[in-house]
Parts: sequence; C-alpha cells; structure tokens
Amino acid sequence: MIRIELHAIEVYGYHGVEEDERRDGQRFLFDVDFDVGDDALSDRIEDAVDYREVAALVRELSDARQYRLLEPLAAAVAEAIRVRFPVERVRVCVRKPEVRLDPPAEWSAVTVER
Repeated sequence: MIRIELHAIEVYGYHGVEEDERRDGQRFLFDVDFDVGDDALSDRIEDAVDYREVAALVRELSDARQYRLLEPLAAAVAEAIRVRFPVERVRVCVRKPEVRLDPPAEWSAVTVER
C-alpha cells in the first residue's frame, strides 16, 4: 500500500454562508491524501495516479458550484477522487484561512474520509 499526500492545494472559491463570501470569493486550501496499490512502483505515470489530475479535479469541483458549507465541498471532492481514480481510501481536508469568527481563529477546516 502506498499513501500519496498533497498539501495546501490552493483554490480561489466562492463558498460560504455569508453572501459576500459567495460574491467576492476567498482562498481555500485542500489537503488530499489517498492510498493506492503497488502498481506505481513500476515508475510509469500510466500505472500511477497523476497528482496533476487530482489537483485539477479539486479546482474543477470548487469552480463547478458554490457551497455554503465546507462539509459538502469536502465530501464532493472525496467522492469524485474515489470514483475517478483507483484509490483504496481518500481523505480530504478543506481549510478556510480567512474565516471570520469572534473570537478570531487562524482557520477553520472540515475533513471527510471515504
């Protein structure tokens, strides 16, 4: 079993509960890790999950629609990765670094595993 990790895939998205978040947008950071079989040990990209395609899928799903909550956004990304790529397990964490809370917080995050 091989674990692949991609940290802080940065996507500008239009998600949030507040209207101005959906209108103006903000940065979201996606941490994605997934388990694959030993096929990638062949050292051929054709036998592996191409990280470029995973990052492009994250952007594609974020751009496809607006989400009010991080929970369904993270779940949509996890499910799409599970369906599109030969992964045995996938974990997606979506962080919102410009979260507005009182008292302030550095960021908020939601993690989904499939």
